Amino acid sequence: MKLGTWRTWVVGILMAGLVGCAGSAAPSGGYRAHSSAPAGREAATADLASPQSASPATMPAQGAPGGEAESSSPGAPPAAKAAPADGAGARVREEARRAEPAEQARPGLGTGWGETRESRTTTAPFVRDSASNPFNVTAIYYNDREGANAMARQSDYRSLERNTLSILGGGLTVSLRDEGGRTLPGFSSAGRQYAVGEAGSRYTIVVQNNTRYRFECVATVDGLDVIDGQAGSFVKRGYLIQPYATLEIDGWRRSANEVAAFRFSSVRGSYAGRSGQGSANVGVIGVALFNERGTNPVWTPEELNRRQQADPFPGRYAVPPGN
Repeated sequence: MKLGTWRTWVVGILMAGLVGCAGSAAPSGGYRAHSSAPAGREAATADLASPQSASPATMPAQGAPGGEAESSSPGAPPAAKAAPADGAGARVREEARRAEPAEQARPGLGTGWGETRESRTTTAPFVRDSASNPFNVTAIYYNDREGANAMARQSDYRSLERNTLSILGGGLTVSLRDEGGRTLPGFSSAGRQYAVGEAGSRYTIVVQNNTRYRFECVATVDGLDVIDGQAGSFVKRGYLIQPYATLEIDGWRRSANEVAAFRFSSVRGSYAGRSGQGSANVGVIGVALFNERGTNPVWTPEELNRRQQADPFPGRYAVPPGN
């Protein structure tokens, strides 16, 4: 074999190998890894609220006309790349550790755009008692352990270990859980609730309804609505919580059938920061609750005080007979 022919043959083999590798590479663009939501979780309980009086209808993938719940899919961050589900946590942790210029760096956690997860929803009729005034607004401030402690010390050194927020005297509770279903550690300090997370870990917002009423839950992460990915507002529609049921909000809603998982990230790697909407509100999760028209489950301070002062044995002493 001549030298020139041999070189051509070797180059041909190398080129064929490169083409074969390119053909098997993961496609670029948004996350494409899929994993099913556990049975009994959000996919089974999360209806989207619709103000219509008609029968429930399946939510269309690209918006819902006629006043139905907002269903447009928030866009993936421009820099997002494909990643397998089992490597999503490691990828986010690597981004969190990546060195940043000092003038751009912000410590602590944000919430990133995670892998795609199956999470099916439908729309159902629900008329609010008040269109834009929730009866309760709850916030959970999250960070890593060092950051959460620093935030608490700034306002009040005293703290109480607590990982669940109670509403209506325990009628509803709000918490964050990890992918194993365990409630994230947390504490309260100076009237605020804090949750402690770890970069790369996936979490879920859990709302437990212990009453016989239905509620509508409008939720935000880092100031962005979890359904449409835009600035949070009370006028937007949310998820329905059925009586004596649990709602688990698993991620940013991409369509009627899928979400992008919530994963703790660096502030710079957060969905809010990477989507161009800014990181001013990174580090807080909001839950606004609306009760249904015709129901009044709101416990006023006066009613709670009357119940706390109720006496189980009001007739302690004998009463003299009447004349």
